[in-house]
Amino acid sequence: MDSRAHDTVTIAEAEAPIAWLPVSAAIASISAVGIALGLGLPLLSFILEREGVSASLIGLNSAVAGIASLAIAPFCTPIAMRFGVADTMLAGAVIAALSAIGFYLAPHFWMWFPLRVTFHGAITLLFVLSEFWINTAAPPSRRGFILGLYATVLSLGFALGPMLFSILGSEGIVPFLVGSAIILASAIPVMMARNESPRLERRSIGPFFKYVYLVPTATAAVFVFGAVESGGFALFPVYSLRIGFTEGDGALLLTMIGLGNVLFQIPIGILSDRVRDRRSLLTLFAVVGLAGALFLPVLSINWWLLAAVLFVWGAVVAGLYTVGLAHLGARLHGGELASANAAFIFCYSIGMMIGPQVLGSSISAMGPHGFAYGLAFFFLIYIALSMGRILIRPAR
Repeated sequence: MDSRAHDTVTIAEAEAPIAWLPVSAAIASISAVGIALGLGLPLLSFILEREGVSASLIGLNSAVAGIASLAIAPFCTPIAMRFGVADTMLAGAVIAALSAIGFYLAPHFWMWFPLRVTFHGAITLLFVLSEFWINTAAPPSRRGFILGLYATVLSLGFALGPMLFSILGSEGIVPFLVGSAIILASAIPVMMARNESPRLERRSIGPFFKYVYLVPTATAAVFVFGAVESGGFALFPVYSLRIGFTEGDGALLLTMIGLGNVLFQIPIGILSDRVRDRRSLLTLFAVVGLAGALFLPVLSINWWLLAAVLFVWGAVVAGLYTVGLAHLGARLHGGELASANAAFIFCYSIGMMIGPQVLGSSISAMGPHGFAYGLAFFFLIYIALSMGRILIRPAR
């Protein structure tokens, strides 16, 4: 391709309009699922606690969700190739909605284990294919903005779920019916945009696990985010109590992180559309994450200062997910992008499983501030990887 033709393609991409119907459908669909998850996860834990199930069994039952996500991820693209993206998402919504009701109807606790598998397997299908659809529908020059919008709306959905739980409580079938209805409602926008869903060619796209390391700066970024997010939210209350804050103070600090995440993802997405190489932005976010983690012991003496820093720090760290997903979409297309999106969620799930273990062990070994050093460990790993990639393979 000569330079004039390349310039023409670049201008066409820059001026490409946003296909709002498919983008809105995918975002609305997965955001409804986010609301249902925000409602359902604490609902199930409270019910098991009330019925006298041990903490270890509650944890084991919850861990099945991560195992289900890891198990289904490699099959998301082949299933979508066989049945179509929109139809697979519709089937996933129905399976998840029926599983949600199943938790209420199941007479024995052991039945919750297969229900976790079907529920979270279907939810993983919805996440993978929604993100693939959004990435495919977004114009290259606006991809960061669209994914920032997606991250913002999804975060609001997750925040609304616990609010619904506080209103509905955990008694009776009503919260289960509401959660199931919200999941079924996620199918409505998919049906409206069904004719504009991406099509996947039925051809070989290579083994799934090659996509884990095909765009390593993206998949490693989401691994670190998953580890920091799950480990941080699980163990920050422990950390805040051990350094002298009250439960209320610790909860408000977590709220500050969530607010920063909601307010900054669209600006971060727009910024990623302006940079030449998104890998440099991901590296910068990891450096900010490392600095924030290392300064936690110093900042912990002043609640207001810590809250202000966490407000910005949480937003920047969440940018690893948004910009990592945008970087993935810029590098791959079609079936390869669908498989890479599945690998993206796969790495996120691994991070979610590893993060709490590493941070918990760090606190046990080094005291309260081991929490900060455990966070720093993940960011250091990512900085080393991303800098190596940038030096070995400059932007093209």
